[in-house]
Amino acid sequence: MTDAKRERLVRYSRIYVIALGCVLMARACLLTEVEAGTVGVRYNNAFGLHKQDLKPGFHLEVSGLHRVWRLPSNYLQIRYTQQDVFSIRTKDNNTVQVDVSIPYRIKPGQAWKVMDAGNHLPAGPGIYRFQRFAEETATSVLRENLAQLRSEDFYHTDRRLEVANQALKTLNKKLAPYHLEARTVLVRATYFRSEYETQLAKIQFNEQQKLLDGAKRAVAEKQQDLDNFEQQTNAMISAKEQDWAQRIANLDRAYQVGFIDTGVDRTPGAARAKLGTLDATERDALEQQASDVFSVGRDRITEAHLLGIKNVQAETTEYTQRVVAEADSISNRLTAEGQAKVATLRGAYEARVNQLLGSPAGRAYVAYNVADKVGFAKTLTFQSDDGIPSVLRLGDFARQLMGR
Repeated sequence: MTDAKRERLVRYSRIYVIALGCVLMARACLLTEVEAGTVGVRYNNAFGLHKQDLKPGFHLEVSGLHRVWRLPSNYLQIRYTQQDVFSIRTKDNNTVQVDVSIPYRIKPGQAWKVMDAGNHLPAGPGIYRFQRFAEETATSVLRENLAQLRSEDFYHTDRRLEVANQALKTLNKKLAPYHLEARTVLVRATYFRSEYETQLAKIQFNEQQKLLDGAKRAVAEKQQDLDNFEQQTNAMISAKEQDWAQRIANLDRAYQVGFIDTGVDRTPGAARAKLGTLDATERDALEQQASDVFSVGRDRITEAHLLGIKNVQAETTEYTQRVVAEADSISNRLTAEGQAKVATLRGAYEARVNQLLGSPAGRAYVAYNVADKVGFAKTLTFQSDDGIPSVLRLGDFARQLMGR
């Protein structure tokens, strides 16, 4: 490594270390973190309280000048359980222990007001002053509102919820000066004296039995209404089914056989012949009848509607059979005549060919074709008494091929 590269690397390293030191110093002296689930409130030693909440994240906090207080932003709980006894006296002078939970929180955006009022300071181990005020206020409101209930009201859901909602509204009004808000007042359980618990269980059972009887009676009434409605519906369905079956039968008959009465005559074309004999009045009556049955305009009624499918099919079948039979007879006659002419021509052709082949030129033509197909062995052995090979006697050979 050259000296220039080494000096440049050392310079870059110094810059990186200085920058990292500045960042760490700024993080330690200038920045602070507000954790999730909390809200921050900044206090400036020179200018006083900063009237705006700080959301979770990093915020400016200059050491010696600023201080960021952290308050809970989630819901806190006020719990009155069986261990932490909360007793009230009911309207009918009965003592009851209540298990209640009240979730509450600092109103969003008003944590700085809590700090401005001084309620952010600790009021005991792990508790803020505003929490103590919230518990005292909730206890006062619950004793005031729940005391309106009678003993039997605690198992009457609607009445209990009505008083709990009223207590919630009153509690929020009294918590407003502390910049707090409650979510709900949830009465989870109630505990009476053991002898009254037995009596109360019987009362609750009787009330539930009354509700059950009323529900059964309502179900029976609804079931009766349902049965009546179902019977009426079934009757209407049967009537509609019969009506539609009749209409379908009429439509099917109209489509199949049409509207022309041919009596006992069932021959193909009888309906069309009968239609041709009708006068204008009778034809208009048939067209009106077809229009009513098919539920279409009279101008759309054609002869096909009046004749019906079966009559048209019978005419089509009769026409097809008649035309096909005539065509088959003509075809057979013409085929026979053609075959006779072909046989005559073939006989004349063969006779002429035989005549031509029997002439000298024809025999020469045949001999030429035969000679074209004659072959000799590659090795010839000449054996002749007169000394001349028979294959060299071309004249005799040609006459033999011509049959002479």
